[in-house]
Amino acid sequence: MTAIKHALQRDIFTPNDERLLSIVNVCKAGKKKKNCFLCATVTTERPVQVKVVKVKKSDKGDFYKRQMAWELRDLTEVDAKDANKEHPEFDLHFEKVYRWVASSTAEKNSFISCIWKLNQRYLRKKVEFVNVSPQLLEESVPSGESQSVAGGDEDALDDYQELNTREEQDIESMMEVCEYAISNAESFAEKLSRELHVLDGANIQSIMASEKQVNILMQLLDKALAEVDNIEGKLLSYEEMLQSVKEQMDQISQSNRLIQISNTNNGKLLDEIQFLVNYMDLSKGHIKALQEGDLSSPKGVEACINASEALSQCMNVALKPGHDKLMAVKQQQHLFCELRDAFARRLTNHLNNVFVHQGHDQSSTLAQHTAELTLPKHSPLHRDLLRYAKLMEWLKNTQREKYEGLSRTYVDYMTRLYEREIKDFFEVAKIKMAGTSKDVKGKFGLHGSSGKLTGSTSSLNKLAVSSSNSRRSQSSSLLDMGNMSASDLDVADRTRFDKIFEQVLSELEPLCLAEQDFISKFFKLQQHPSLAQGENVDDADGTANSRPVSEHRHSISEKDMVRMMMNKIFQSIETELNSLIALGDKIDSFNSLYMLVKMSHHVWTAENADPASYLSTTLGNVLVTVKRNFDKCISGQIRQMEEVKISKKSKVGILPFVTGFEEFAKLAEAIFRNAERRGDLDKAYIKLIKAVFNNVEKVANESQKTPRDVVMMENFHHIFSTLSSLKISCLEAERKEAKQKYTEHLQSYVINSLGQPLEKLNHFFEGVEARVAQGVREEEVSYQLAFNKQELRKVIKEYPGKEVKKGLDNLYKKVDKHLCEEENLLQVVWHSMQDEFIRQYKHFEGLINRCYPGSGITMEFTIQDMLEYFSSIAQSH
Repeated sequence: MTAIKHALQRDIFTPNDERLLSIVNVCKAGKKKKNCFLCATVTTERPVQVKVVKVKKSDKGDFYKRQMAWELRDLTEVDAKDANKEHPEFDLHFEKVYRWVASSTAEKNSFISCIWKLNQRYLRKKVEFVNVSPQLLEESVPSGESQSVAGGDEDALDDYQELNTREEQDIESMMEVCEYAISNAESFAEKLSRELHVLDGANIQSIMASEKQVNILMQLLDKALAEVDNIEGKLLSYEEMLQSVKEQMDQISQSNRLIQISNTNNGKLLDEIQFLVNYMDLSKGHIKALQEGDLSSPKGVEACINASEALSQCMNVALKPGHDKLMAVKQQQHLFCELRDAFARRLTNHLNNVFVHQGHDQSSTLAQHTAELTLPKHSPLHRDLLRYAKLMEWLKNTQREKYEGLSRTYVDYMTRLYEREIKDFFEVAKIKMAGTSKDVKGKFGLHGSSGKLTGSTSSLNKLAVSSSNSRRSQSSSLLDMGNMSASDLDVADRTRFDKIFEQVLSELEPLCLAEQDFISKFFKLQQHPSLAQGENVDDADGTANSRPVSEHRHSISEKDMVRMMMNKIFQSIETELNSLIALGDKIDSFNSLYMLVKMSHHVWTAENADPASYLSTTLGNVLVTVKRNFDKCISGQIRQMEEVKISKKSKVGILPFVTGFEEFAKLAEAIFRNAERRGDLDKAYIKLIKAVFNNVEKVANESQKTPRDVVMMENFHHIFSTLSSLKISCLEAERKEAKQKYTEHLQSYVINSLGQPLEKLNHFFEGVEARVAQGVREEEVSYQLAFNKQELRKVIKEYPGKEVKKGLDNLYKKVDKHLCEEENLLQVVWHSMQDEFIRQYKHFEGLINRCYPGSGITMEFTIQDMLEYFSSIAQSH
């Protein structure tokens, strides 16, 4: 076992820096017995790792290989099976239970004892040892022995040193000399013992022989000791001398340390003072600018801006802990607060005066704009006020209450100014829309140089209605749009209205955009949304209500503040626009088409620029009203179609709402060309065309003077022509339907009309076809009494060519009476009748040939005769 242990140490554990402490030859319990070795090892490096290694002999040779290893700290229980009897079986509980059978009980006990000692020494872990004899778990160590500690075998192996190469060679050479060393270890050990005694004796004799040299050596040692005592005395004296020097050096070192601390403190103090001087000192120039700076001159404003920024930097400096307790810092902060408050009051008073003075200057220029349809430009006011934008930002950050007070003052002033300007502007627009003359201007208060408008909106509405009553009586609906003289007048009026409405929107758009841009820049509200601290909010009655700051601090963003200010300033725009739209709708309901297109375009432009702007929101609200008026206009036209009445004494012709739809479509296509709201027009087209179709059929059913087919044919032909010329894509299905209805009723009218000229002949051949349908063979029809050859000849003789021509002539006159001249369908209908007559002629000839074969019976006239009849009748009329 010792040789195996040595071999395992050399081949397996030494290359891994491990020491083998105990070994046991085992096999697994209950299986085919395959021997292997369990080894208890420790690493040679710190920290020590203790392992249980399973080593197995290789199948391919006589060497051993490492098969599995467990950390000892993973061991939870050791079960020896029986503590009282000799038993080779034992269990080791790691992550699972491993059952082993040792080759001998002694090896098992030695291995378990080693495991217990390793656990006690390195791991201090209470592994549970079950069924183990208490003697194996006790440390019986004699008190006088050294190196016999709890480790036992492993302590002895602490002094173990591996043989070097030379020692191994010597042992091998010795064993070669004594060949029996392996076979008879006891003889070899006795031989080595004898040789060791011989060597010990030789050493003793050598020592005794060198006694003289030893005495000489002792004398030399005594002299060396005396010299050492002499040197120690000198060293003591030197040490006493150095002790005084050391004390002096300690005093010097202490003094230097105190000087260094003082220098450090002085440097820190200088840094603190320098920091306070650099960041909390405001120059005299800045103080003078804040106290006396000229806020009316550009240079003075620039100086005040620089001074306010410097003051803000001084007040916002991040003081270090303890700075605020310094008297100088307190005094400086008090000075800064006084300068801030004084300058804020001075700036607020100055800007209030600027608002008032600029208002007077602006109102004096209103006269030159009232006579023209233009709004005063506020760019000079904006340009002058934008110089104070940085000061307003400073006021916003330092004196929020004064900033909000200035914003309220500005909003209140501009509300009154814009309300007066917008009211005058819209009154001029309404007068121009109503087409008033100089007398009307005088009547409604537009006085010469003053340019003040005093006419009320209700008066202008009455004027507009009275001045447009005649036009509305001619063109207010689709029923009368076909009147060309009235249409020419309407086109001029509508064109003028379109230009005025466009000019109104074109004047309002830059005005609102410029004001919103100015508010954003002047009040510094154009940045990303931030939390506002308070703002005036409009109540339902339009009055300003100052809400508490805390109520809005977390709810109103800067964009909301801009929107609220714009709503307050331009609160009259939406009302005036709705009033103007109502006036335009009263003048002519078709003005809603122009307004829808113009308003849609301006809304689209405003939304592309800024979807959340005041202009976009306001125009969007007004657009809803315009769209509602447009829908009301379409509904009105449909209602008038349904209420149309026709004369019972005259022929119908092209219905007025059919012609009116044509004019409406031409007008709408011209207005909506490249418009953004094309979809609204397409929906209106669908509603109108369905109403036209339904009411054409309704009138046709009610017509007494004109046949139903003629009314349907003429009107649907006109509708088809209109839709074909306009090429309206959304009405393509209706165009095809109109063509189909026109074709169907044309064919129906032709067939019904042609039954009269050859009435008896038609009745005769209808009877023939009835007999054939009942099952009579065609060649046997001639044997029927009522349809024999004699009856056929009698009927044919009643329709000679002269009678046929006379009947066709009467038919032409009757068709001429039915058809209207506007649609010019007489020749089309006459040509269709000719084709239908020829078709009937050929049909009659076919029946004669099939039912009366070989009879030689023919008509009294030929197809060529019929063509001449139709041609001569058409030319004569």
